[in-house]
Amino acid sequence: MEIRVNDKDIEKALRLFKRQIQRDGILGELKKRRFYEKPSVKLKSKKREAQKRRAKTARRRVQTRQD
Repeated sequence: MEIRVNDKDIEKALRLFKRQIQRDGILGELKKRRFYEKPSVKLKSKKREAQKRRAKTARRRVQTRQD
């Protein structure tokens, strides 16, 4: 990853850097790895996240059918 600073505009470069990190998912990964998570807890959280994704797509399907 490379962010170039033009005309000493560090604030803009910092915003671009933060946006790129968020888009890549690095911050989320850092937060997950901050503490050790037992394999059983990790599996439960993965299942919970998958359930949330399925519910979200189902809501979107219902909403597009109604429109």
